Amino acid sequence: MGRKNWLFSQSFEGATASGFILSLIETAKRNGLDPEKYLNYLLPKLPNEEILDSETLEAYLPWQEKIQTNCK
Repeated sequence: MGRKNWLFSQSFEGATASGFILSLIETAKRNGLDPEKYLNYLLPKLPNEEILDSETLEAYLPWQEKIQTNCK
């Protein structure tokens, strides 16, 4: 499956970025979330965090109550 997904990546960095996005999508699906809503929630907020420690990242995991209510 990976070979088909990364076949047309122009660079190693592009393939890595694709892998991250696909991983987020599959994680959202497995936790009963709408992947589009999860990405729309996650991507605008996470880069604006000042400190990225484990507590901050924990708040964005798909099994958190706030994420479950906003992204179903």
